[in-house]
Amino acid sequence: MISPFPPSSSRPGNGSLTAHLLPHSISALSKITFQYPLKLISPSPSANQKSVLVFLLTYGGGLVGGDQVLLNIDVKPKARLSIVTQGHTKVFKSTSRDIVTRQRLDVSIEMGAALCLLPDPVQPFEGSVYEQLQKFTLAGGASICLLDWVSAGRTARGENWDFHAWSGRNELWTASAKGEAGRMLLRDNIFLDGNLGSGKERLLKHRMQNMSIYGTLILNGPLMESLAAFFMSEFSGLPRIGARDFRSQANVDIDSEMKISRQESWRRDRLQLEKDDGLLWSAAKVRGCTVIKFGSRTVEGARVWIGSMLKEEGSISEHFGEEATMCVR
Repeated sequence: MISPFPPSSSRPGNGSLTAHLLPHSISALSKITFQYPLKLISPSPSANQKSVLVFLLTYGGGLVGGDQVLLNIDVKPKARLSIVTQGHTKVFKSTSRDIVTRQRLDVSIEMGAALCLLPDPVQPFEGSVYEQLQKFTLAGGASICLLDWVSAGRTARGENWDFHAWSGRNELWTASAKGEAGRMLLRDNIFLDGNLGSGKERLLKHRMQNMSIYGTLILNGPLMESLAAFFMSEFSGLPRIGARDFRSQANVDIDSEMKISRQESWRRDRLQLEKDDGLLWSAAKVRGCTVIKFGSRTVEGARVWIGSMLKEEGSISEHFGEEATMCVR
């Protein structure tokens, strides 16, 4: 289980929000509270809105070294909630490696409810120290789409995985029943240490193999079955020998003139995009969860790739609305 944060912090912030379903099948917020440096904004829902949309923000454009943020979310039965951001979650430099910036997210997704969390990447600045803990408890028939990704920092300023440390943990649990404790479905841990030793090859920038972003997409629940199957199918069809094309140029020219379906054309373009951006990815099933890991030489390449995958399959927009994918377009 995740233990509470220690009391020491420069800017303690917390918030809570509760989404529920109105009688006329529109999800709405029944409760939303927050305090500095956390800020939550939710536009008024329209009649045809498919989920509650909430923007997760921080005052000052990011998290200062030592900030401690705790957010509790309760998605009531059959409600649908989408959480997005308005830009990278910036993590500013800490004055000491002992001063850790932390965020914790505790989410309860009740019977038949669904959560879509597709934020912009976390962007840790040079010299920052960051810990992120996210726990999701799912009741029967609940669904979740969770994207968690971290970039190399401000690459335009020459930063390249120059933070002191970055760690993230995502846990998925079943809700407890009478007389029974909840069961863990998944625990996904990521720990990136900026410097494991004095040698140049021990620096994180050299161990990341020219990747500028690393991410994880986690899918679980009945509303995610189609998307999960799509990722697994596309992964099983990936070229297995370094994406090398062994056809002769004559056969390439012949094949290029053949009529192919729209989906085959999309897949061909996507494979070329993956090759151009040096994007690598994998997909696996773990206790009913589908876990997709990916990395890319550019942040934009990863954003375009995952946005393309979600758009092609279509169920996220169908269940949560187009607004849920605004951070990966």
